[in-house]
Amino acid sequence: MAPTKNVRTISQEAFDELVKENIDDLGMDPAEALEDAIQTLSLQGVDLSGIVKCVPGEGGIKDHPAMQCLDKLNQLNADSKDQFGGQDLVQITALLNDLSELCISNKEDSGNAAIVAKNGGIELVCLICSKIPTESRQCLVSCFKAMASLLTDVQSTESFRASGGPKIVVGILSDGIRDLDILNSGFTVVAAAASGNEVVKQSLMDLRVDELILQVLSGQTQGSIQSLYDAIRVLLTSDDNRVVASEVYGYARRFAKIGIAKALVESLHGGLSSPSLVSASIALKAVAVNDEICKSIADAGGIDVLLKCVDDSGEQRNKTVARTSCSLLSKSCTMVPFKKGFSIVGDVILELRAFVYFKSVNLNYTDYESEAGSDSNKSAIVEKGGMDKLIKLSARFSDDPSVLQEVMAIISVLCLRSPDNATRAIEAGAGDLAIQAMQKTLLLNNGIDKFIRKAKENHESCKDAATDALRDLGLDNYNS
Repeated sequence: MAPTKNVRTISQEAFDELVKENIDDLGMDPAEALEDAIQTLSLQGVDLSGIVKCVPGEGGIKDHPAMQCLDKLNQLNADSKDQFGGQDLVQITALLNDLSELCISNKEDSGNAAIVAKNGGIELVCLICSKIPTESRQCLVSCFKAMASLLTDVQSTESFRASGGPKIVVGILSDGIRDLDILNSGFTVVAAAASGNEVVKQSLMDLRVDELILQVLSGQTQGSIQSLYDAIRVLLTSDDNRVVASEVYGYARRFAKIGIAKALVESLHGGLSSPSLVSASIALKAVAVNDEICKSIADAGGIDVLLKCVDDSGEQRNKTVARTSCSLLSKSCTMVPFKKGFSIVGDVILELRAFVYFKSVNLNYTDYESEAGSDSNKSAIVEKGGMDKLIKLSARFSDDPSVLQEVMAIISVLCLRSPDNATRAIEAGAGDLAIQAMQKTLLLNNGIDKFIRKAKENHESCKDAATDALRDLGLDNYNS
């Protein structure tokens, strides 16, 4: 693991003393003294997260609502030796709910969560969680929610790991395998704890969280557990900047080997009626890391169900499902993430390069080898009418660049290393689609929308036609 960057910190006592010195020694008024302390420390690169910033005499850390809640939890924990019971559970549940609300409501800057974490809140909540009886379902759910609200950065997830959090959470999830609320709140903690922390990912994998995930997916309740798919995605994402070489590729292979890829394909069969369709698709995309896994997804019926999702998303005008389905189809055909362009123009260029690939002696075959991926999956998509379905989808979402970008990306993948597929793409209308997209982008880059809006404002007879034109150009604010 790469060395972590040293960050300067300050204690609450030292911060309060600095504010006091500004007042006593420099004659500043309280508000000015506080602002000066904050600015001075910030300029010095001091991390002020977790510091209660208040004017002396107008409340301190002990008067902070989150700290008052934490103090009460500390007292209840101190009064209980091994396990909570009776009235204590009622009070703890209420306090954990209050703590969760205080931290979640301030989630944007993690202010309250950082204050609680800096003052031992994560260690305390983990300890409390270990002392809650397994039959106290509501208290466990409240504890999980509070725990998830506190896990906002690497420091907090490290505290969670050091406090035995992974083992506690996985143990409770294993015992509550049939309780939807416990599973949902518990896997929310798993996702929050593993986010950006390679060591926590490893701890969870050592505890065989993959086998637990498969057990839940294989049950009858998987469609209702949104956080389960989030946990899969996070566990298989290399997002820890401290790590030189992540282990997530190996984790994905483990997931596929025990049957999670197949189970995820099964969860897609609910189609657009399933509230977890998009999350399950994203999770499956994270598992599909090599050609063998991509082929196993196809063998399990993944291509059929995704092509159906493409059709249904077009008919129901669901652009989120359309984007996700196309993206997963692309991944199922490539052994590495396909290099999409940074804009729709970039993907048009990639598509055009794919069309002419076999007709140009200037393009190097090896440039495309790693992107070309699974020929069998590409052939299956085309043979099942995938090319026509994609062109049809692009027509339905001709005003949405985000969908068109995904459509062009998958068409590019299908055409790489396959002159027959490139021919089929041109016959289906992919060439016209690429040209139209380029023309639309060129018009926008030349400011055509400004002229249309001006005509719309100045000529009442042009209003409807101008609105339609702006919509066709893919602008979200075409009605304004």
